[in-house]
Amino acid sequence: MRLLKDLKIDFMGRRREAMLFSAVLILVAVAALAMRGLNFGLDFTGGTLIEVGYEDAVELESVRAGLATGGLPDTTVQHFGTSRDVLIRIAPEAGNTIGSDLSDRVFSSLSAAAEGRVELRRVEFVGPQVGDELTEDGGLAMLYAILGILIYVALRFEYRFAVGSVIALVHDVLITIGLFALFRIPFDLPVLAAVLAVIGYSLNDTIVVFDRIRENFRKIRKGDAIAVINTSLNQTIARTLVTSFTTLLVLSALFIFGGEIIHSFALALIVGVVIGTYSSIYVASTSVILMGVSKADLMPVKKEGAELDSMP
Repeated sequence: MRLLKDLKIDFMGRRREAMLFSAVLILVAVAALAMRGLNFGLDFTGGTLIEVGYEDAVELESVRAGLATGGLPDTTVQHFGTSRDVLIRIAPEAGNTIGSDLSDRVFSSLSAAAEGRVELRRVEFVGPQVGDELTEDGGLAMLYAILGILIYVALRFEYRFAVGSVIALVHDVLITIGLFALFRIPFDLPVLAAVLAVIGYSLNDTIVVFDRIRENFRKIRKGDAIAVINTSLNQTIARTLVTSFTTLLVLSALFIFGGEIIHSFALALIVGVVIGTYSSIYVASTSVILMGVSKADLMPVKKEGAELDSMP
C-alpha cells in the first residue's frame, strides 16, 4: 500500500492506446455475438434437467455412452457436487419426449449401463415459453439497471460523468458476454446474475474514481483536466488494485474448487472484475475527457445573495 501510495503513473498519457485496445475487444465481442450468438442454457431454451446419483464415482464419458446407447446422444452431462452426482441437461428437440417419459428413458439407459447402481433424484422441466420469458426479462433487467445508473450518476455528479459511467458499463458487459459467445460457453441464469453483479462492481469502482476526480477538481487550482484526473487515478489505484485482487482470490477459489456447476458463473465474474477495473481507470475517465469536462463544471454553485449575507 505504501509503494502504491506514491505512484505517479501517467494513465491518461496512454489513453489512445487503451481506447484502441478497447475498440478491438468490442469489435471482436460484437462479431462473436452476431456470428456465433450466445449458447443459451436450459433456463432460456427450455428442456429437461435430470439429477442422478451413483453408488461409486463415475466418469462422465461412461454416462454419455450410456445415454447414447439409449438414443440420447445430444445431452449435456456434468458432475454436480461430487464425482458420484451427475446432472444431465437435455434441450428440446424434434422427436424428444418430455417430462416423466423422458426421465424414465434416461434412467433406464443409465441403469442398464451401471447395472442398477444409480438413483434418480430430481427431474425438472422448463418449457420453451418460460425460457422466452426469462430471456426477455433478463434483457430488460440489464437495461433497467443501466438506465437507473445513468440517472443516479447524473444527479450525484454531472451528466458527462453519467455518460462516461454508462459507456464503461456497456464496455464491460459487451466484452464479458462476447467472451461467452466467442467460446460458446453456456449462458444461463447464474451467468446473467454474474453479469448484473459485474455492472454493480464496475459502477462502484467508477464512482470511487469519479468522487476523487470531483474532489480534486475543487482542491487543485493548477493543472488541466488531464493532470487532475491522473492525480486522482494515482490516489485511488491502491484501493482499486487491492479490492480487485482480494475479489479475484475468492472468485478463483470458486472457479477451481466450486465444481463444474458454477464454473460459468465464476468465469463471468472473473472476466467482469478484470475488465471493470481496467474500464474504471481508462474507459470512464477517458470518456469524461473526450466530452470536455472542466473545473467549472464541478465547482459548487454559489447561491444568489451569499456574498451579501457574508458581509458584516
